[in-house]
Amino acid sequence: MGSPRMYTLREASPSDAHECLRLRGLTRENAVSVERLASIGITAQSWARDIDSGKLVGWVASHGTKMAGYCFDDRTTGEVVVLALLPQYEAKGMGRRLLSHVTENLREAGYGTLFLGCAADPTVRSYGFYRHLGWRSTGQTDQNGDEILELRSG
Repeated sequence: MGSPRMYTLREASPSDAHECLRLRGLTRENAVSVERLASIGITAQSWARDIDSGKLVGWVASHGTKMAGYCFDDRTTGEVVVLALLPQYEAKGMGRRLLSHVTENLREAGYGTLFLGCAADPTVRSYGFYRHLGWRSTGQTDQNGDEILELRSG
């Protein structure tokens, strides 16, 4: 696999939507299939439309020509919507860098407090990942049963 920096980051475009949805089904934890996403109204077409409109803004990490991960925010709410990596790219700094780009962009857009939904189970990797980076529980859960975490500026 090489060095953790052997990948490139770029802003996501509407043409990335299909691959983002496919990759989401290949993640190690919290994998969601293309079919399941479609059943809740998330399709490549709707995702591309939201990227094109500026509602969803994201960053894509690639290793060579292969998409290795991505992170998106909802510019209308200040929510980090998704951070997804293929398993072989975990623990290499890629997730942290993707999340950093998204949180920085949300701050520049004027959000002082950011939020996301995260598994409430301490045995799930994301539980410790976000907390290690300063995200804190709000004591609330979202409609999916995920714990809502927030990150405040300053």
